[in-house]
Amino acid sequence: MADAAKTAQQPQPVGRGEKAGAEFGYVGVDSVLEQMRRKAMKQGFELNIMAVGQSGLGKSTLINTLFKSKVSRRSVKPDDEERIPKTIEIKSISHDIEEKGVRMKLTVIDTPGFGDQINNENCWQPIMKFINEQYEQYLQEEININRKKRIPDTRVHCCIYFIPPTGHCLRPIDIEFMRHLSKVVNIVPIIAKADTLTLEERDFFRQKIKEDLRANEIEVYPQKEFDEDAEDRVINDNIREKIPFAVVGSDQEYQVNGKRLLGRRTRWGTVEVENTAHCEFAYLRDLLIRTHMQNLKDITSSIHYEVYRVRRLNEDSTQTHDEEDGHPAVQANGIPAHDVLSHEM
Repeated sequence: MADAAKTAQQPQPVGRGEKAGAEFGYVGVDSVLEQMRRKAMKQGFELNIMAVGQSGLGKSTLINTLFKSKVSRRSVKPDDEERIPKTIEIKSISHDIEEKGVRMKLTVIDTPGFGDQINNENCWQPIMKFINEQYEQYLQEEININRKKRIPDTRVHCCIYFIPPTGHCLRPIDIEFMRHLSKVVNIVPIIAKADTLTLEERDFFRQKIKEDLRANEIEVYPQKEFDEDAEDRVINDNIREKIPFAVVGSDQEYQVNGKRLLGRRTRWGTVEVENTAHCEFAYLRDLLIRTHMQNLKDITSSIHYEVYRVRRLNEDSTQTHDEEDGHPAVQANGIPAHDVLSHEM
């Protein structure tokens, strides 16, 4: 009887498929999400957006509309006379934005001078050089023996490319830019100032742009090859159907049906920026901020930067062997000098 009582008191092993937590009570594994949230809230977030397009397409206005603040370069540092640069001048400005306790360092990179010259051949090269310089700067910080606890991230997470609303097809400069830059950065093309097109013209223009992208094998964000699972594929396919987004930007508010709304007032009425029946600005905002911001950063880090890092380290290894064979190699910051324009996927 005593042996039988001991046997009855011994705990039985948990079988396969049975949850230990259900038998012994709450463990607390799910609290890791709260721990991650608290850590992220303390550190804050970084987002680096580049706006590319010729003058007069509303780049500054759209960026201000996206973040409902005066965050564009021209809004913060207006020039009395905005001259057309002789070459592409890449300028960036950073802001600290806080919403509901979430802090984000936003860096807006502008490219005045792009597409504004008589001869625009190879006008994409300074932008490619700038993007790769940010990768190089991050790499140098990574390979330091005493590196920083948190490396400042200046890598370009997204490039918004402004397509002029011609209503016909992509221009050679558009194709050349996206063909080269889509290999090193996430490109989101948009039809700028879409209120200059009728709804029929807008749909026709979108289809022509898609045909041009396919014909030139240009992959814009979100890229099909980076869909992680079936759920992602369904969400991203819906986005890909709408790209390029036909957008209208405005930082002016108007009274519409008793509500204050961002819009553009015309003789025929008010174009409501956030009304999807009027334009697709809301879809662009959701993609960049509300649904895919972290994915943009992840692809930048794990795909575009990783390709750059592997090639640079391979160059380093190759040039080290050349030195051992008696061939001199030029060094810069402990890393052999290189041509940043050559780094495309």
